[in-house]
Amino acid sequence: MREAYKVAVVGGGFAGLVTARELQREGHRVTLFEKANNVGGIWLYDSRLETDLLGLDPNREIVHSSLYKSLRVNLPRQIMGFSDYPFVDPRHFPGHEEVLRFLEDFARDFGLMELIRFGHEVVRVERVNEASHEWVVESRTRESESRWGLKEDVFEAVVICNGKHTEPNIAEFSGRDTWPGLQMHSHNYRTPERFENKIVVLIGNGSSANDILKEISPLAKQVHQAVRGPDSQLKRLEKHDNAWQHSMIECARNDGKVVFQDGSIVDADVIIHCTGYKFHFPFLRSNGIITVDNNRVGPLYQHVFPPSLAPQLSFVGLPYKAVPSIVMELQAKWVAKVLSGEVKLPTRVEMAYSVEELYHQMEKTGRPKHRTHTLQQDKFEYESWLAAQSGVKPPQRWKEVMFSFIQKIRSYYGDEYRDTWDVDKWIQEADSPN
Repeated sequence: MREAYKVAVVGGGFAGLVTARELQREGHRVTLFEKANNVGGIWLYDSRLETDLLGLDPNREIVHSSLYKSLRVNLPRQIMGFSDYPFVDPRHFPGHEEVLRFLEDFARDFGLMELIRFGHEVVRVERVNEASHEWVVESRTRESESRWGLKEDVFEAVVICNGKHTEPNIAEFSGRDTWPGLQMHSHNYRTPERFENKIVVLIGNGSSANDILKEISPLAKQVHQAVRGPDSQLKRLEKHDNAWQHSMIECARNDGKVVFQDGSIVDADVIIHCTGYKFHFPFLRSNGIITVDNNRVGPLYQHVFPPSLAPQLSFVGLPYKAVPSIVMELQAKWVAKVLSGEVKLPTRVEMAYSVEELYHQMEKTGRPKHRTHTLQQDKFEYESWLAAQSGVKPPQRWKEVMFSFIQKIRSYYGDEYRDTWDVDKWIQEADSPN
């Protein structure tokens, strides 16, 4: 007989919404907790900046979204939708406003809005007691400017879907804490005006770093991009008269100068850390069972279930370097079917052994701990495995091939790839049986 759990979902972005839908489809009773007053998660643009622009102060007022005002997606919309709910938009690479509308439509079309407690920030997730399978979810709501209201609810299962683009990861270099200029993380970048006539150092070479460089270089006096890798060297960047690439920062001095490992020195005004994010679950109290160590969330069986707490606690949306919506949807289907009893998990001992085997293989091959949840090398296998667990068809392979192909497209077309690449033609060729 199929079981129906009372389930809490933490977070109303991509992962939380598709998880709520799959849980509801399996007959579970779902309550979704969302801090904001709308769905969207990181796709809900917020013009506010945090009081600590580097994000190091644990007592700062946290702004969840990391969007800058001009942001457009860096994946084609054709691989951003769900298996039965495509992302339809005139542009192949729409802006964040269109992504938000897609998520709003998804939530309305599947009747998810009535499941959501908006304005409820989860501050504690904890087992009722060590012998219980029930979990307390404590949430707070703002009742006035100076007063918060707290409420506790008990659930039979909790799925954590709070995302991974809110807690900044900061570059480490000598003199960082005493350098006199302005430092900030890209999490707090919104618009380019404040960098007019400034000498800016950007750390990183990912999507946000390159987007921000392109946007601020017409206004800034100079832009210097610090990147990792054996091929990094001092050179002027193409298509930018006032921008240079350097190796990483060696140190920052008290006189405002920034010294790079290539020996060059810049008298900078601003350092922007475009250096990614850390997994962060400040509300989760697991008595030490779940830890985050150098961005390894563990122990987790197949990136989802902690063996000793399964299936009552699970995570959806941790893996990256794969098509996010595909992985999230397949994980959500698996969690929903495990909770209903339609799919059985291995024993706790077997799951724990599987996790240890993963860690052993990573150590053996030299794969660093912070890449535990990276699927770059085995995304096809992982997605096919998840699909098999839930008894659904594996995703169309061209979608992951397209994801892997994006890097080549960026190298070929440069910053203009979003408007130059013929996505439809590529899909036709990739999906052709010949």
